[in-house]
Amino acid sequence: MGATEPQWVLMATGRSPTNIAVIKYWGKRDEALILPVNDSISVTLDPDHLSATTTVAASPSFPSDRMWLNGKEIALSGGRFQSCLREIRKRARDVEDEKKGIKIKKEDWEKLHVHIASYNNFPTAAGLASSAAGLACLVFTLGKLMNVNEDYGELSSIARQGSGSACRSIYGGFVKWCMGKNDDGSDSMAVQLVDESHWDDLVIIIAVVSSKQKETSSTSGMRDTVETSPLLQYRAQTVVPSRILKMEDAIKNRDFESFARLTCADSNQFHAVCLDTSPPIFYMNDTSHRIISLVEKWNHSEGTPQRLPTHLMLGLMLS
Repeated sequence: MGATEPQWVLMATGRSPTNIAVIKYWGKRDEALILPVNDSISVTLDPDHLSATTTVAASPSFPSDRMWLNGKEIALSGGRFQSCLREIRKRARDVEDEKKGIKIKKEDWEKLHVHIASYNNFPTAAGLASSAAGLACLVFTLGKLMNVNEDYGELSSIARQGSGSACRSIYGGFVKWCMGKNDDGSDSMAVQLVDESHWDDLVIIIAVVSSKQKETSSTSGMRDTVETSPLLQYRAQTVVPSRILKMEDAIKNRDFESFARLTCADSNQFHAVCLDTSPPIFYMNDTSHRIISLVEKWNHSEGTPQRLPTHLMLGLMLS
């Protein structure tokens, strides 16, 4: 890679969908490594409707790493972005493109800078897990560019270091984020429970009741909850382990009634934990409450959520 070599540009593009947790991740036992206090389960959404698309370019002509989100340049100096870049660069391999005259050795990746352009086709930081889609897409696309050999599980562990729930967006279908036990986080990664074809008649409708950025970010909210909420510890240690097993069975058996009840219960407890935080955190507004009330009244009149149209029940329940 001498100074007289052609100033080529190597590019890769990827797309990752967002995900919605049916058993919530809320609270870290290790802030730096982003290790959760409990397992979680999510459903990955359709990338045609809710996803991040990222293009990464590398060139010897780039003097520094740079990133643009939805057309606006943002700082890449944050520790989470740097963690993902560092981990992928460590795993990079030789790349050769004879047609373009490009030959990159493994050790060259430490000296090459990248330009990253990412676009979300849905509101950012409005509670729709934009960071999950964005960081999963960043890790996947960087890995594609740098020819890494890691499997999806290992990539999910890297994405986790950028945004916890990003590890679940590496896979489609229903995904479990195993909290792990190791202090270094090596066993905290995502596994696919079933692929997207398993429950293909399940349709999700997202009601965006507000596209404004959340008043309390997930990162600061979780930190406050871990420090001040006794309910969080009870939830993580007592409630979630058994709920995870029941949810896995419901998904495996496509048991919508159990699935709906578990999802509603976990969502309600998540918001209860937020209210148990000091100062309390409010992630729902009046419109959210009205929708929930409507669904509860409908369920009561029908006698069971299983009788509701799946797409309507699930969509309103998760909004």
